[in-house]
Amino acid sequence: MYKNILVPIAFDEESDTRIGAATSVARRLAAEGARITFLHVLEQVPGYVASYLPADYASQARKVVEDELNDMAATVPGGVGLVVSGHSGRTILDWASDNDTDLIVIASHRPGMQDLLLGSTAAKVVRHAQCAVHVLR
Repeated sequence: MYKNILVPIAFDEESDTRIGAATSVARRLAAEGARITFLHVLEQVPGYVASYLPADYASQARKVVEDELNDMAATVPGGVGLVVSGHSGRTILDWASDNDTDLIVIASHRPGMQDLLLGSTAAKVVRHAQCAVHVLR
């Protein structure tokens, strides 16, 4: 059983199903009193796009995501919601290493051509994590 579990969260069209599955797995693998961190990485909006967005867009987007993660974490014993900025793959790995994570539960989508050429976040986490990784398809 694991004491410090990281569940990276991506919000997209299929996220509800993947979030539910990842949460269920994390709860089953958690030891008594474990901490389960739901982490969302906000990637930087490119400058050419940012110029078309309202000035407070980033802070409003962050607040919406924080509220949703905190609501999600409140339903899980030992759950904590956290939003950080950075590149998703590298930031997940760095956070896990810096916070003594012993398990990452990450959802993956069916790979498409872009993933074969560029690699997905889940693939990067699996290849480089210093702890156990449970991948959900």
